[in-house]
Formats: sequence, structure tokens, C-alpha cells
Amino acid sequence: MNSRPSEIAPESVYHSRRELLASLAGAGAAAALAPAALAQQVMNVTLVERLQYRRNARYSTQEPANSLADITGYNNFYEFGTGKDDPARHAGNLRPRPWSVVVDGECEHPGRYALEDLLKPHALEERIYRLRCVEAWSMVIPWVGFPLGDLVRRFQPTSRAKYVEFTTLMDPRQMPGQRYPVLDWPYVEGLRMDEAMHPLAILAVGLYGRVLPNQNGAPLRLVVPWKYGFKSIKSIVRIRFTERRPATSWALSAPREYGFFANVNPEVDHPRWSQKRERRIGSGSLLSRQPTLLFNGYAAEVAPLYAGLDLSRNF
Repeated sequence: MNSRPSEIAPESVYHSRRELLASLAGAGAAAALAPAALAQQVMNVTLVERLQYRRNARYSTQEPANSLADITGYNNFYEFGTGKDDPARHAGNLRPRPWSVVVDGECEHPGRYALEDLLKPHALEERIYRLRCVEAWSMVIPWVGFPLGDLVRRFQPTSRAKYVEFTTLMDPRQMPGQRYPVLDWPYVEGLRMDEAMHPLAILAVGLYGRVLPNQNGAPLRLVVPWKYGFKSIKSIVRIRFTERRPATSWALSAPREYGFFANVNPEVDHPRWSQKRERRIGSGSLLSRQPTLLFNGYAAEVAPLYAGLDLSRNF
């Protein structure tokens, strides 16, 4: 997409971009690779561990999935840089093993859990979901994961728990983008409890049948397909059950542009561009656009969650 930096991020972000990119320029030999060579490196180096899973056709779109090169080479993951190819270039230092997640707040079984123990009871599924990003581009991705609601039930939230808050790893040594005030690090996102329990919301640990690449949120990320991509937080290290709505990163950074709900809605424009149409990555022409679907095409499943809610105010 031929957008200026000021069209894809708040002022606080794009003014930091030049300094950030200069810092990352020497982060590794991958920076000199052409896109095709970089995608080949990702396939050969990162996607090495196969996962055991079953295909869940009920929740999978019939649209063709994007290529591995598209999915691993074009990302928003500001912890590694603000450019779309920065995560693929600079995420090599992330160490996704060993990994643990703190579960706390209003629940019966708080604690720190090794990733393996967190995943052990859950059968993995492949679900092919649409991804729609607020900058008006989209993909179709074959995630491998399990329902978030299954994990929520396991930790037995109390009656006071109304929201689930998620936090990304904070480690500027592994995530060089965190050395700059692009956002108020660490990255925080959240869902209402009924959203978290919806069967479409999953925790992903892989894509294309293999473990998640670093640039796609290894080793554990949220996927909420009816919301804009920034809600699907990556590299999760904390899951907290709260009574109050979490103060989420983008809503704090630019509240006029990024609301808490972040439901895909073609009728609610971003203050600086329309959300009525989107460009599917890998479709060829930069000018090719398709209509944006309410709730990203998942309205039949999730619209009842927002009955009576003014979606233009609660964006």
C-alpha cells in the first residue's frame, strides 16, 4: 500500500520511525535480503517444528489462504519496528523457548505456568481466518491453536471478572522497537469476558501446521477474527482477569483513532481514511480493493454480543 507514514500511525509513532529504523539497520544480514529470499529463509529456519492438529471446518473460511511469504513477510509488530517488513528482519533475537505465562487477577487458580503446561490439556485445531488491519489491508491465515474460552474456564474466573487483559513480553534486548517511545510499553490488550468466551476467539501457537514464527507472535498470541488486527496481541506473557476495562495500548496512544472494541466496521471510518474497502495482500495490484465486511464477515456469529450497543460510539 502506497501510504505515507503519517497515514498509517499516530503522530507519536511516525515521528519516531526514522530514528527507530536507523537503529535497526544493522540488526542482521536478513536486512539485505530481497523479499523472496527473506521468505525462503523464514521457511527454512523458523517453521521447523510440525504440530499435531485437526482441521476445524466449521470456523474456517472457504477463501484461499495467503502464502507463507505474505504472512511471514508483511506484519504489524512494533516491538520489532514500524515497517511492515521489520518484524521479519529483526525478530530473530526473540527466544520463544523457554516461555512462561503469568495468570492472575480475579481467578481461582493464579500462578506462573510454563508454556508446555499451559498448552498440555488443549487439542490443537487449524482454523483459516480472515485478518483485517486498520490500515485497510487484509489476509487469510491458517492458524493453529485452541479456543481461548477453554483456557479461561480452566482458571475459573470469579464473579468479579468482567474482562481479560493480555500483556506482551517487555524485553528491549530481544525486542529492539521497545527502546523507543512508539507506544507506552509493554503492549496491553483486552477483551470483555463474553468476547473472550466466544468460540471464534483463539490462542494461536502455529500457522500452516508449524510453530509460530517469531514475527507472527511466537510462541503464543491471541486471534480475534472479527476485530481489527491490533487487538490480536502477540508474544503473551500475562493473562489477567479484571473487574475494570483494561487500559489498552493503542486506545491510550490515540483514543480518537483506536477504540477498545475495535470491531471491523465499514461504516466507522478511521479519522484519516475510509474503512469501507480493503486491499487483500498478495492480490497483485496495489489499486485492487474489495468491500470491507461488518465484523470482518463474522457478523452472523458475533453480532449478538453487541446488541443494543452503539457501534459508532463504541468503536
